[in-house]
Amino acid sequence: MHIEEITDEVAERLKISQTEGRSQSQEEAAKPAPENAPSTASAAVLPELSPGRAMTSKKTVDEVVAELKKTPFFMTELEENDDTEAFKALAYEGTPFEVASDFKEQGNECFRTKRWADAKEFYTKGVLVLAAEERKRTRGEPNPEEKEEDVKGQRSVLESLYVNRAACHLELKNYRSCWLDCSAALRLNAKNLKAYYRSARAFLAVGRIEEADDACARGLALDENNGPLKAVARDVVKKSEEAAAKQKKENERLAREKRRAMLVRAALKARGIKTRTTAQPPEMEDAKLQLVPDPDDPRGTLSFPAVLLYPAHLESDFIKAFNETESLGDHLAYVFPLPWDVAREYTAAGVECYMETLAGGLVKVGRKVPLLKMLSSASVEVVDEVVRLFVLPKAKAAAWVQEFKTKKAAEKGGG
Repeated sequence: MHIEEITDEVAERLKISQTEGRSQSQEEAAKPAPENAPSTASAAVLPELSPGRAMTSKKTVDEVVAELKKTPFFMTELEENDDTEAFKALAYEGTPFEVASDFKEQGNECFRTKRWADAKEFYTKGVLVLAAEERKRTRGEPNPEEKEEDVKGQRSVLESLYVNRAACHLELKNYRSCWLDCSAALRLNAKNLKAYYRSARAFLAVGRIEEADDACARGLALDENNGPLKAVARDVVKKSEEAAAKQKKENERLAREKRRAMLVRAALKARGIKTRTTAQPPEMEDAKLQLVPDPDDPRGTLSFPAVLLYPAHLESDFIKAFNETESLGDHLAYVFPLPWDVAREYTAAGVECYMETLAGGLVKVGRKVPLLKMLSSASVEVVDEVVRLFVLPKAKAAAWVQEFKTKKAAEKGGG
């Protein structure tokens, strides 16, 4: 139901209502009023349904909503609904071709002054006008007054609007919108060189080199001497070479990392050091298990990331590189004194150190023993490439060891 039909129906109902009202008033006036009859003021409290309500009283909610959506004020899909053409006709004088051409000219004015966003809006308005006409023809509802020349003219302007809007999107770095508009223009004219050029630029800007190359090649196939397309082709070649060089460098890096990892595994096996990797290894940034000083030389020594745990005070220290030839004492010498150790319980001579065993127990390690000797023991392993050492004041070590064993026993019993 359109606005005109609604208006006519409302007017008709109003006429009927007014006529019935006058007849009823005359009949009421002719009758004597009963003693207990309500006054005129109280009778007006319950009027008949309004014309708008009366029109929808016998319709379901869905039917009412469907009719409302046909009314431009309640439309939710403006571009897809052709009833808006009535309002366009009120807002702009002229045929769709004339209106869209006017929007195109306004967009061109903005584009010349580099007002890309404003230009895009004008081009969009023109697209909406002519795209609606194109949809009508697609549905088999052409304007009977239109001639073939009129349709060709509309499509030519629509093609220009798409290409010009694509230029705005390119300047605004809306690259996806740019190549979509170029695609729409090419559906109207597969020989539009500007569409090929701008889509190639948009694809190249986001690193989609193959698509850029394809768009450029299609354009040059139509005009091999086109200057802008030849410039894009040179940029495509340059980007392609840069991408190939980058990929080559990445492949070399991956191969180098793979070889280094193989050398580390061989070194661990040769030294009899057992390792295990968990499902969620810790993030250590650039700290890692590696051969030093040259990671590519199998004759180097192993360097481990290590964590010193102070369970009696719930504190810890991270050692980025603990060489297999170094002892724990070498690192405690610069770690102590600890900034949080107010009581000065932690001294090189006043602590005991432990490592957890494969069986879940503890093994005491000497402060002067090289790391390689600790790790070569059959009872310990390196988890997630990190060496873990427990450091406790001698006065608290025995109690903590007993508590540790109790907890492990409880865990095994529960398991």
